[in-house]
Amino acid sequence: MKITNCPNCNSDQYIKSGVVNQRQRYKCKDCSYFFTVNKIGKKIDDYYVNKALQLYLEGLTYREIERILGISHVSIMNWVKKYNIKRPYNSKYHPTYKILNAEELANFFSERDNLSGAGTVVTELGDKFMLIKWERFRE
Repeated sequence: MKITNCPNCNSDQYIKSGVVNQRQRYKCKDCSYFFTVNKIGKKIDDYYVNKALQLYLEGLTYREIERILGISHVSIMNWVKKYNIKRPYNSKYHPTYKILNAEELANFFSERDNLSGAGTVVTELGDKFMLIKWERFRE
């Protein structure tokens, strides 16, 4: 990341002043303030953010989404808070999901019994597909 000004006094008069934790350290000539370059954090692709939020709205738990997408459940919780996502609460239904390839998905829909009952959503997961189906809790 390029340094343009001192973060303390906004001066453009600074010099290099060593390395700390493998990051270049600078010293402002005007105010004698030491500072380093801000670290650029890793960014998860927007595709996975959208997919995680979609799966959350479909009723999957944070840990289930973590196992499917390979993204930390804490990151998913932070995205839900950041984008203020609210999931409608309904205790009578719960989602079950399967991950299928294209051929298995075609076979699933070719069986007539799989077309009746609760709603079904199919979403892409890379080269596979995720089938989410809602079932009623049996009492």
